[in-house]
Amino acid sequence: MVTPPSLIPSSPIRVLIVDDSPSIRTILNLMLSDLPDIQVVGNAVHGAEAVRMTLRLKPDLITMDIRMPVMDGLEATNQIMRVHPTPIIVVANSVYEADYNIAFKALEAGALTVIEKPYGLLTKNYDVVRDQLISTVRTMAGIKVLSRNKAAFSANNIGPMTAMLYSLFTHRVRVVAIAASTGGPPVLKYIFDNLPGDFSIPIVVVQHVLDAFAQGMADWLNSTSPLSITTAFDQDRLISGKVYLAPGGNHLTVAPGGILRLVSSPPVRGHRPSANLLYESVAKTFGKDAIGIILTGMGEDGVEGLQTLGKTGAHIIAQSEESSVVFGMPKVAIESGTVDEILSPAEIVTRLIKLHTHSLSVNK
Repeated sequence: MVTPPSLIPSSPIRVLIVDDSPSIRTILNLMLSDLPDIQVVGNAVHGAEAVRMTLRLKPDLITMDIRMPVMDGLEATNQIMRVHPTPIIVVANSVYEADYNIAFKALEAGALTVIEKPYGLLTKNYDVVRDQLISTVRTMAGIKVLSRNKAAFSANNIGPMTAMLYSLFTHRVRVVAIAASTGGPPVLKYIFDNLPGDFSIPIVVVQHVLDAFAQGMADWLNSTSPLSITTAFDQDRLISGKVYLAPGGNHLTVAPGGILRLVSSPPVRGHRPSANLLYESVAKTFGKDAIGIILTGMGEDGVEGLQTLGKTGAHIIAQSEESSVVFGMPKVAIESGTVDEILSPAEIVTRLIKLHTHSLSVNK
């Protein structure tokens, strides 16, 4: 769906700020000022103006507010992705359910990520929020977004299974471990919305998202899925058909007996939660009785863990390039030689349903 070029262009990143609050616009402008590689080229006060200014200014990136008069951030994102696809960062309030629900719906519409809205110049987290904004702008401006291709999400049959794949059905799969980053939430939503309510395999997930939005993402995913989706708690025991998301600020691992452990150790290569730690713990606890899935995302978090998991005989699946917002993590996993199947989200659903059906027959 996209081709990520160099992350920091040689010319300044041209940013359009969209927010109906004069004070928030001022703060965002101050946060991005005096940076040689970033230039604010315009300020829009509502979504309709954002659409017009996008067509006129053709910015490299847009920061998008959620609740605005005339046209909200969700509809503005929808329209921009139709008429002039542009990288969009949603800037949302993390404490209001209405805000984070709309924010994650904007990700479905094509926005790349969601970050926390600054509260004021004198707040204690000002520097943290500023650093997050600058880092995200620099990273996301390098992504070439296209209008969402729904066919890439929902189309194909898997086709006949190879002899290798038949081995999946000789034993019961006891856990599915999934990792994702940029572009991941809409893919997770598609997968979980299309699995049956009696899905018989527990699922553990690491999705890179700001800590403030981890619980909101779980609530958003759970709101439409027939599955039970929740953030994980330390000492939770895996239950068939339940989805456990890594909470903000903690690594998620699986211990013997199917017990979830939250680990507050330092980030691993910049990530907490770390997909590598999740996959490695799944390899140690479940071995070949696991499925590892790596979805859209930047970088290579999870690849080393998948290699460890694959060596146990576990089956490894990577998301296809044409269905990925960023074909980074899946690409590195494929190039490492550890991937058994490359599938679209629809094909991943089909594969998981086949495994679910087999698991039910094994338990009879």
